Amino acid sequence: MTDADPVATLTRLRASIDNVDAALIFMLAERFRCTKQVGELKAEHGMPASDPSREEQQTARLRRLAEEAELDPEFAEKWFNFVVAEVIRHHTAAAGLNT
Repeated sequence: MTDADPVATLTRLRASIDNVDAALIFMLAERFRCTKQVGELKAEHGMPASDPSREEQQTARLRRLAEEAELDPEFAEKWFNFVVAEVIRHHTAAAGLNT
């Protein structure tokens, strides 16, 4: 990558990164709005906070998507595990159980 003005290129790239970061935050917020509803539904019907079968399917799916997107599947799995742990914490709290 050769640009006549590396500072301008850096500024442009950072602006793109900032936009992606903002989109990720809003997408995560929407994801957590959905999982909150799932947690409330599970609590209302006495369902377990965790669904290991679903988590396993999603892990495999996200690893495949990561490979297609040329993203490290290990990183994608770590991210998913982090998010799922937070979701389970929320679901456990919704059920009135201690974490």
